[in-house]
Amino acid sequence: MRHLLTLEDLQRDEITRLLDAAQALRPHALRRSAHRPLRGLTVANLFFEPSTRTRASFQLAAERLGADVLNFETESSSTRKGETLVDTLRNLEAMGASLFVVRHTHSSVPASLAAAAAPASGVISAGDGHHSHPTQGLLDMLTIRQHKGEDFSRLKVAIVGDIRHSRVARSDAQALRALGVRDLRLAAPEALLPDRSDPSFAGAQVAGTLDAALDGCDVVMMLRLQRERMDEGLVASLEEYYRDWGLSPERLALARPDAIVLHPGPMNRGVEIADAVADGPQSVILEQVSNGVAVRMAVLERLARR
Repeated sequence: MRHLLTLEDLQRDEITRLLDAAQALRPHALRRSAHRPLRGLTVANLFFEPSTRTRASFQLAAERLGADVLNFETESSSTRKGETLVDTLRNLEAMGASLFVVRHTHSSVPASLAAAAAPASGVISAGDGHHSHPTQGLLDMLTIRQHKGEDFSRLKVAIVGDIRHSRVARSDAQALRALGVRDLRLAAPEALLPDRSDPSFAGAQVAGTLDAALDGCDVVMMLRLQRERMDEGLVASLEEYYRDWGLSPERLALARPDAIVLHPGPMNRGVEIADAVADGPQSVILEQVSNGVAVRMAVLERLARR
């Protein structure tokens, strides 16, 4: 694996190897240790879109592995003067950077940079447009596996919210299918459901209501409602959205008693999820954040080792 741009073509064995590596790295993820195999390498974080969790966890992951980290600041870079992203990449390569973490609003950017990268360089998508967020998909799978075991085939999973515009939903659905989930449910207003032809959600069932999606569910994956959907007329109001699609304790009771709740963040509390659920005993949201460091360590180490 030279780059990680999407989970679309990753097979079960490849995903499992990355999850195994991340699980083994968890003791090193949140504290300094002697495990520093990336010493001497430089990781460049190229973030052209706001980020808190993803950027911070990639930085921590690289530092935990012993790498030097270069955080690219868009506002003060030569891209503001007209320099192309490919030229920026090549200049950073000339300075010795060899691993590039790229986040951009346009779906094609990480793939374009990967195509232009030198043979010794690796590119990781940290989220591109509506297309893909592969490390988020992996950390979600690791969190599910820690609570539900390695047999994904028996799980009932619901993805709820703005699925149409969610790169997280696409990566999660691709990983869930590769790991054997047979009962994947999508729940959202009609305007926020994905196109029927979207291959990422092949085999998924569309639930007419949130209650139907939650019935007997093992895993509930909530998504952020982007407030611009109201301006676009796709959502009538935040109050109506919460009434019909928000996850409350009463609704969560429809799922299995041991169901877990995930959310990639940032959360709109009281819009897609109630405080009592986000902070409740079935929430594994902060565990997702912790697992993000371990997963990104595993991906960086895998790309560097090649």
